[in-house]
Amino acid sequence: MGAAGLAAVAAACTTGSSVDAPTTTAAGAGGGSTGSGTTGAGGSTGSANGVACVLTPEQTEGPFYLPDEALRSDVTEGLPGTALRLDLTVADASTCAAIPNATVEVWQADAAGDYSGFGGGASSSTFLRGGQVSDVNGKVAFDTIYPGWYPGRTVHIHVKVHVGGDVVHTGQLYFHDALTDRVFAAPPYDDRPGPRTLNDQDAIYGNGGRESTLDVSKQGKGYVGTMTMGVRTS
Repeated sequence: MGAAGLAAVAAACTTGSSVDAPTTTAAGAGGGSTGSGTTGAGGSTGSANGVACVLTPEQTEGPFYLPDEALRSDVTEGLPGTALRLDLTVADASTCAAIPNATVEVWQADAAGDYSGFGGGASSSTFLRGGQVSDVNGKVAFDTIYPGWYPGRTVHIHVKVHVGGDVVHTGQLYFHDALTDRVFAAPPYDDRPGPRTLNDQDAIYGNGGRESTLDVSKQGKGYVGTMTMGVRTS
């Protein structure tokens, strides 16, 4: 997988539910090469079928990306945390038409703020990582947990989108601070010492984070976060 300097958009659309994928790897499905996303300019808009698409900046891949993630919908591997379902849609930035067969990868920290393959999570290289291939409606879904925090960063989930073997979006998904406060008041998040970084204290969030904040609703004892990610494929 290799770098792509294409801008991506986040559209304020309501997404649907899940698709499951066969057991393979994100690299095998997405093909091509990877790398960090680049920062694009904001401000352009387009629409199709009554849906407005707002151009938002790319965000950094960060230091914790691992290639060849398994294609799977449940990435929790039994880890403790508040249940979170991600319902994401991939759409064309110009027309807002759904893009099928796009590979969407996500990776995030656990409740203790550790990533698999690094630091306190080095004993595993797979937890809270995975990919899905979008269905005919451009939809993917992941069952995960609400991410924990680590020093210097606000709470977030990383995302990367591959279309036709190219990386067309590298970004991060965010949460409103008030929701994070509620989640972190309960185990296993409530025993972490020290103050966490809030959205407006995070320099990366300040470059497109508002446009990349999930629309979150309550579901049972957990939450569902939705977002449509419009991408430019050419």
